[in-house]
Amino acid sequence: MSARDRLTDTLYGAGWATVKKLPEPVAVRLGRTLADAAWKRRGTGVRRLESNYARVLPGAGPDRLAELSRAGMRSYLRYWMESFRLPAWGVERIASGFAPKDLHHLTDGMAAGRGVVLALPHLANWDLAGAWVTTHLGIPFTTVAERLKPETLYDRFVAYREGLGMEVLPHSGGTAFGTLARRLREGGLVCLVADRDLSASGVEVEFFGATARMPAGPALLAQQTGAALLPVTLWYDDSPVMRGRVHPPVAVPGQGTRAERTAAMTQALADAFAGGIAEHPEDWHMLQRLWLADLDPAKAPGARRGDGAPERGAP
Repeated sequence: MSARDRLTDTLYGAGWATVKKLPEPVAVRLGRTLADAAWKRRGTGVRRLESNYARVLPGAGPDRLAELSRAGMRSYLRYWMESFRLPAWGVERIASGFAPKDLHHLTDGMAAGRGVVLALPHLANWDLAGAWVTTHLGIPFTTVAERLKPETLYDRFVAYREGLGMEVLPHSGGTAFGTLARRLREGGLVCLVADRDLSASGVEVEFFGATARMPAGPALLAQQTGAALLPVTLWYDDSPVMRGRVHPPVAVPGQGTRAERTAAMTQALADAFAGGIAEHPEDWHMLQRLWLADLDPAKAPGARRGDGAPERGAP
């Protein structure tokens, strides 16, 4: 393990060990202080956040984007402070920490016995929502985690999420899809963060007026197993309670090839995600490149191929 990997693992370990012991008001103030310090440094993540917000709000000027990125970093650090503390929260604290709307879409789908896929973007605290489902609703579920480096950090995240009642499968390795399909055929619940493709083989969608790529897995699982596919969006307000909405099921098109049906369903997910993000952009924690034009400068509007044109929105 490199020195950098050891440092990363040590810092995360210290966060889990220390922050969860702090009184909640102290943890809240610490998160805000760290967020403001990171925002003032204007590192790569903050600048990428502003670049992504510029696509969500194309008419926003520099002052508005700076305001949004500051709020975005505060929201992001709230996520981390809550996540570090979640293992120490009791069932009652978790139950009072999340208030979703239209929950009947989930409970009706589970009652039907055909399985449910919940698909979420990187909004607010998806770990808290998951812990609420496993503890308050008493519904276990299966999810997938990206393999992080160092491996010890990945192990920490798996242990953390399993401690909250989740079954966690590695994203790599090629076996996750089959296991997820089996869980759904058994009438189970699968939860997937699905606004960023990690495989480079996802589905191209229109997202805030430009092309992005999102994973095909949620739509394919719904088609293959008959499970209900439900988009979910989350957000924070000024209270300690996170809010959320379970959206109506995404229908499987009656016609077209599997690829065409998958594309239509993934676009429907992208549209639901976009609606939630547009309402609460500061709670969208997308500190990475997402749109194809940002991943490949040659695909940016007005870019010239092969001439070394600068990447639009590059940090």
